[in-house]
Amino acid sequence: MPRNIRPAPIRSTAEFARHVGLARSTVSRVLNGQSGLKQETIDRVLQAMAETGFSRNAFALHLKGKRTASVGICMENLLRVPAVLKLAELQKRLRERDYTSLIEVLDPDGTKRAVSHFLSMRVEAVIFIGYFAEKEIAERIGELSRVGMPHIVIDHPGVPGANTVTLDRRKAMEELTRHLIGLGHTSFGLLGISEAAKSTWDRLRGIADALEAHQMSLEGNTVSFDHLFPREYNFEFGRSLAKSFAAIRSRPTAFLSLNDEIGAGAIRGFRECGLDVPGHVSVTGFNNQDLCLVSTPQLTSVDQQVSQTIEAAVDMLFSQIGKPHRSRPMIELIRPLVIVRESTGPVARA
Repeated sequence: MPRNIRPAPIRSTAEFARHVGLARSTVSRVLNGQSGLKQETIDRVLQAMAETGFSRNAFALHLKGKRTASVGICMENLLRVPAVLKLAELQKRLRERDYTSLIEVLDPDGTKRAVSHFLSMRVEAVIFIGYFAEKEIAERIGELSRVGMPHIVIDHPGVPGANTVTLDRRKAMEELTRHLIGLGHTSFGLLGISEAAKSTWDRLRGIADALEAHQMSLEGNTVSFDHLFPREYNFEFGRSLAKSFAAIRSRPTAFLSLNDEIGAGAIRGFRECGLDVPGHVSVTGFNNQDLCLVSTPQLTSVDQQVSQTIEAAVDMLFSQIGKPHRSRPMIELIRPLVIVRESTGPVARA
């Protein structure tokens, strides 16, 4: 054969069997992992697969009603570092169980088409990571439950009927606020934590829990300037908020940020206004990203416990696959970990 002509690709098990020189039934038994075959036969087929790039036809498995060992994953977005870390950890743990994944990155209200695609591909389970439109994800969970499809929702709490694994953000903010109260702080600025976003409601309840335990209140002891600036870039958003707070005389002495980028931006903004962190004000973040270690001072934050979250989610998922459908949803809250660093300190004396 001339060197510039490539051999035609092998497109079926029958063609592959002829290439290997074995019966199609023998090749199928190797591909399906059946027992009773000689090791030399198995090695012969595997070597030929490596040389030709041939693999099992997933669509043929669908038609035969066999397991596809695949999971569909709906991602809210890939712009948040914690979400990317969760996806990477999830894929790693699925591969360890010989499962592959189909991934759709979509808008919060774009789940219908993605789930329909996953079902047509005969996935064995569907996973959602992030926050989605309430009504739409509830509809998707209802659809999956009706057909007995295993599912997990990671991060988005409170979806009716959903099997859920999420960080206990309420507890996280309670512990973080208690840490600041223990340093003598009684007035708190909220950076990016607004009642307008449902994803922050649990955080606000956690802050309220800590305040009420010390005879304070969310209304009387917290201030938010979130409405003054559009949140397009987290770092600049935090920086702008800090400068606004720095300009008022009766500013809070401690600041709770929605994420680490806003917290790092707030530290920059306060320092540009001549305020020391934590000498004059204390600042916290959320997510415990590497950014916390390179900010000056290093940022106190909440670790999302990504590995523990995904481990719990995968265990919950495989407790469903191949089992009868559970009518009662499973819910697991992952305990947060507050990482105290240099950006928080005792309240400054007047």
